[in-house]
Amino acid sequence: MKELQGGQNYPGKNDAVQNCPLCGGPIKKGSTQKVSTSSDSVLQQVFKVPSNDDDFRVTDDENISSETEGIGADGDGRNQQTSLQIQEIWHRKEISACLNNLPGSHEIQALMAANDLQMAASHPNAPLAGLLFASFEGNNEFLQIILQKSIVVNVRDKEGRTPLHLAACAGSAECVKTLLQHKAMPNVWNKDGLITPLHCAASTGNIQALKMLLDAGAIIDAGLTTTGFGKTPLHYAVLSNSISCVQELLTRKASINTSQVYTETPLHVAAAMGFPSCLKLLLEYGADFRVKFGPTKSTPLHLAAEDGNAECAKLLIEAGADLGARTSRMQTPLHLAALAQSAQTLELLLLNKADPNAEDVDKRTPLHCAIVKSSRSCECVQLLLKFGARVNAADVFGYTPVHIAALNEFTNCLKLLLDHGGDVTKRTNGHVSALSFIARRTPEILNYLVMKLDQGIKLHDHEIGDVDCEIKLDFQILVPNVSSGETGLLLTFIEVGQKEILKHPLCETFLFLKWRRIRKYFALSLIIHACYVGLCSLYILGIFLDSCIDFEKCTIPSSFRYVSYILLVCNFSILGKELFQLAHIRRGYMYQWENWLQWLIITAVFVTLVPPTWLTVSFVKWQHHLAVFGIFFNWIELMVLIGRFPMFGLYVQMFTRGAVNFGKFLLAYFCLLVAFSFSFRMLFPKYPSFSNTINSVVKIVAMMTGELEFEDIFFNSDSPLIYPGTSHLFFLFFTLIVTVVLTNLLVGLSVSDIQGLQTSAGLDRLVRQVELVAYMESMLFSRLLNWIPKKILTVCHRSALLLSSSRQFTLIIRPNDPREKRIPKDLVQAAYKCVSERRDVKFSNRRDNSFCKQSC
Repeated sequence: MKELQGGQNYPGKNDAVQNCPLCGGPIKKGSTQKVSTSSDSVLQQVFKVPSNDDDFRVTDDENISSETEGIGADGDGRNQQTSLQIQEIWHRKEISACLNNLPGSHEIQALMAANDLQMAASHPNAPLAGLLFASFEGNNEFLQIILQKSIVVNVRDKEGRTPLHLAACAGSAECVKTLLQHKAMPNVWNKDGLITPLHCAASTGNIQALKMLLDAGAIIDAGLTTTGFGKTPLHYAVLSNSISCVQELLTRKASINTSQVYTETPLHVAAAMGFPSCLKLLLEYGADFRVKFGPTKSTPLHLAAEDGNAECAKLLIEAGADLGARTSRMQTPLHLAALAQSAQTLELLLLNKADPNAEDVDKRTPLHCAIVKSSRSCECVQLLLKFGARVNAADVFGYTPVHIAALNEFTNCLKLLLDHGGDVTKRTNGHVSALSFIARRTPEILNYLVMKLDQGIKLHDHEIGDVDCEIKLDFQILVPNVSSGETGLLLTFIEVGQKEILKHPLCETFLFLKWRRIRKYFALSLIIHACYVGLCSLYILGIFLDSCIDFEKCTIPSSFRYVSYILLVCNFSILGKELFQLAHIRRGYMYQWENWLQWLIITAVFVTLVPPTWLTVSFVKWQHHLAVFGIFFNWIELMVLIGRFPMFGLYVQMFTRGAVNFGKFLLAYFCLLVAFSFSFRMLFPKYPSFSNTINSVVKIVAMMTGELEFEDIFFNSDSPLIYPGTSHLFFLFFTLIVTVVLTNLLVGLSVSDIQGLQTSAGLDRLVRQVELVAYMESMLFSRLLNWIPKKILTVCHRSALLLSSSRQFTLIIRPNDPREKRIPKDLVQAAYKCVSERRDVKFSNRRDNSFCKQSC
């Protein structure tokens, strides 16, 4: 089974600040990567969103995420931004390393440091290294001196960068102006054909340099058509959050949208970086908010929601962005806002009618995503539940939000989900219930469930001591999901080892009323099976004991031919019932020994049954043996069925426990019994009971019960003792060790087991009752019965359901009224005690609070 994993790290403005590997300037961690010369788009490198194939994968021994995991420096998920973030194209260290490798670079730098600019300009390598260094350092004075001595202004380093590139990267408007005056080319590209000086000026946010380059004829949409990937100067101006540069470029008709499919636009950059001012400006100039980019096919609203930027999301929504837009994994902006744990963005989307139950490709809803991360999960979960999110929605692996919250050990979140109808009986595709995760990961929630059971018993009318006092029992908490049966929760309590909860007055009362509803079907099944057993016994005894004792041809009495017809139909009916159970229960069917016993009975009946058309028949010896097993197993099966009745269950359980312990006892002391059987066979070879090994072992077991036959063995004239003395000694040893010690030990163990069963008799009875009711209910509501007319099924279902309507979820009892007969008196008193104790605790807390206030 594919498992779940969570805790994705989505890039956001809330991450720690670091130096950008693109430019060396301060940007937000996780926001950008180095500008590649490959065909990757900027945002495909900037926002590497992890594949959701790995989302939610969780094994039983690991958490989806930690409840104390932070979501960033900004507590509410909003972006704190500066007015300008310098977004240089190349890292300064990269440029310095490249320039330091130029011939004469170290001498020129030393002269520049000594402020001996004339001598530096006279250096033989000044036309190359000096010109590039002056532009990179923004030293306009040195630049002018060099240009007076050199006529070549468009020199390049090994990466194809010209002095105009470096001056624009340095943000030096004076150097840019000087270079343009000396005929520097404004549209020159770097070696990879991706960057022009206008890109560099836009990335630094230098409006003066930008205007100079544009006035000098720089192509405003450079990179849009040449590279085909939309990395224009406008992209870098937005990436630097330079409002003035963006305004200037838009005023001069810079292309705001791209014609290529699934490429990023400046609007994507503004939304992803969380720059509301740039985003608003782009929208005013007609930026298309519907465009999707990259393999994820994200819209700007997806990026804003993913970043948790409510301000950007609000601007996009006001512009008309589609709240139901889907990514390649069918995620809506609401999914991404929930993953980002941005309560503000989440509320904004929900207020604008975003679908809280939208499903992605794995059928996960925003509520699943809200629980993946932790620090604000309860707030986000509360918002989604408030707007109608389905608390029990299961993903493609069967995991509900309750499963995920339990796996992540989110106690408060679990309480919130349970208060809104979370179903702990829901199962994954691996048949693991949510309650199983709760019992192992968050056992404190079990106490919360018991508290909710207590709240299901409350005072309805009058005071607790009044004669007319009424107590209301609300069973709705016990039936969170009718589709899984009314006893699903009780059965789940047993499965996870919390059967003690069944002793709660609410559970016990519900089970009592439910049993009264369903017992008629079990009684009918028991009567039919008893008739079947009686018919089998009548037939086998009549044929094998009366008519066909010998192994010769015998005539079948005519009366038994009619019995064989009926028995054949009954046996086929029992066979059909077992096949129905096999199809319904599937895996669990093979683990129930009663089912194997039933198949042995069916086989024995078919083998021993004489076809009704046969008048004479000749049986073989093995059929007699099989008939004996058939009649024996039939009555054993009937005893097991009778033991399922609550009033008889304890006695059958005592027998079963005693039989199992006796088997263990024999296995433990088998060697001792074999030792005595072999010894007696050698000492009494002429005694019939010890004539062979099998008889010896059987005789020894019989002698354990007290059948010693001392006179017959030692004073038999027909078979006198051959080994006197030794025979007497071993017989004495056997009497003391086996008959006295072992037999009394076995009796003591049986008594101890019975006392233990009697101690837990009440709880064991409830467990058996729950299992029986759940079994009958599952059979009655099986989909395999859909071929039966709907009207008949409806009548059967209504008669079996205790809570067939919302009005029947409650039961009002009068504990002080002697005429109250609907439930047993002990259950009435238990409910009364529960309400009374809760009231006493409440009054005690009030007194303590009042005393504290007076003391203060």
